[in-house]
Amino acid sequence: MEFIAPCHFGMEAVLKREITKLGYQVTAVDDGRVTFAGDASAAARANVFLRTTERILIKIGEFKALSFDELFEETKKIPWEEFLPEDAKFWVAKASSVKSVLFSPSDIQKIVKKAIVERMKNTYHKEWFPESGAGYPLRITIKKDIVTIGMDCTGSALHKRGYRVSPVIAPISETLAASLIALTPWFPDRILVDPFCGSGTIPIEAAMRAKHIAPGMKRRFLGEDWSTVVPKEAWREARSEAQAAVLPTAECDIQGYDIDPRAVRFARDNAEAAGVADCIHFQQRAVRDLSHPKKYGFVITNPPYGERLEEREHLPELYRQIGEAYQGLDDWSMYLITSYEDAEKYIGRKADRNRKIYNGMLKTYFYQFMGPKPPKKNRG
Repeated sequence: MEFIAPCHFGMEAVLKREITKLGYQVTAVDDGRVTFAGDASAAARANVFLRTTERILIKIGEFKALSFDELFEETKKIPWEEFLPEDAKFWVAKASSVKSVLFSPSDIQKIVKKAIVERMKNTYHKEWFPESGAGYPLRITIKKDIVTIGMDCTGSALHKRGYRVSPVIAPISETLAASLIALTPWFPDRILVDPFCGSGTIPIEAAMRAKHIAPGMKRRFLGEDWSTVVPKEAWREARSEAQAAVLPTAECDIQGYDIDPRAVRFARDNAEAAGVADCIHFQQRAVRDLSHPKKYGFVITNPPYGERLEEREHLPELYRQIGEAYQGLDDWSMYLITSYEDAEKYIGRKADRNRKIYNGMLKTYFYQFMGPKPPKKNRG
């Protein structure tokens, strides 16, 4: 089987590395998605273990279509009876088209649905289907006239880990936070501080990684109801594997600060729900008060972008304070994501690397200020 894993634009290499580490062969990398091969159990393991993808799609078919007639006929050729039982509730949840002759999402959705129904009529010898069973949402992408059909076995997006019991306004998504951490050389034996922690997403994702807590271990997935596609045993085994990998006593020094006491309170609640409250110290503190006596730590953060008009006039001073605080951190590295174009100007130095990343539809930059590596420890 082949699986499609969508991700944030600019994070394809991170997701590819994660899939390979999970033991699967990557077959294609495209803008915003990675395709890989595996058996049926890969659907369960990918949903439970992958930190940087939004969902897992089972690749049902791929073909070229230059007309709606071709789209209909090629879709109808797919052996849908191998995936959809007679009572299946199926629909095209999303259709997108890029640089293709066929570009109307609503028409694409209608024609694919109609083609599947016609195939089902011929297979089950029925004219009407109750659609009273499990749900099978489909996602269609057409790029340069190549149609790819995927069946969504995740359901609610994978950034919904289940620990965000107390949100704050405009939090960074869990999958993006995990991706940003993976782009840095941070390991749990190094200090990590987020001085704009908000609801605690970056510190929590770091702590879950440190404790080897699989992000999907405690939630349900749509594919668990698909007896014809992914065996129930595969989901049980994936969760058992995840549970066995947890390191309950992992030691790490992770800290989250925010000037808003309400955000700090919410972050503590979320960390408790995620099972990592023992790994993170949250505190009400302004960025200008950021300091730490130890060397070789990491700042990984998502400061205000100035998306709201009332924030913009304060951005120069805020980023100046970020630069001054970082200057006082001896031999630290700093990584921050922002859409603010003048970030480097007011921080007071040019980033060693700058990576363009799309946070939803918003173009942002991941500025990377690299500190020196700590000396290797003497080994007796």
